Formats: sequence, C-alpha cells, structure tokens
Amino acid sequence: MTGTTAYVASLAAGILVGVVYGLIGVHSPAPPLIALCGLFGILIGEQVVPIVRRLLRGEDVASFLRVGCARHILGHLPKNEPDRDA
Repeated sequence: MTGTTAYVASLAAGILVGVVYGLIGVHSPAPPLIALCGLFGILIGEQVVPIVRRLLRGEDVASFLRVGCARHILGHLPKNEPDRDA
C-alpha cells in the first residue's frame, strides 16, 4: 500500500478505533494502560492475515509464529551475551 491509499486506510482505521472507543466509553487520548492494550491488540491483529494466508496455502504456521510474529510483536530482542563494557 503506497501513497494516498495508505493515508486513507490509516484514516479509516482511526475512525473505526474512534467508534469503538465511543462505544466502550473511552475518550481519546485513552488512558495509558487502555492505549497500550489497544496497541498490543493492533500488533496481534496485524498477524491474523499472514497466518490465515499460510494456513490456506498449507504452509507451516508454527515456525512463522516463532520467528515472524514474535519478531514483529516483540521487536529486536537482545541476545544473552556478556556485557562488553564489564
């Protein structure tokens, strides 16, 4: 998704989230814990499409969950290496 389409999709997603906030009675900007839960939900929700695509193609989903999803949701995790400054 590029150009104007990404902006329109982002605006539509924001409107949808605003509607959901209105339905559950949360005002924007949301309290920090509610906002963090929402962001976490977004990260998880983004992975639904690639998981379903892999399932439909008969590909291995477990390895994608361990590598692709974990990397996307958790970000770069430091390796268990000794501190070089010590």
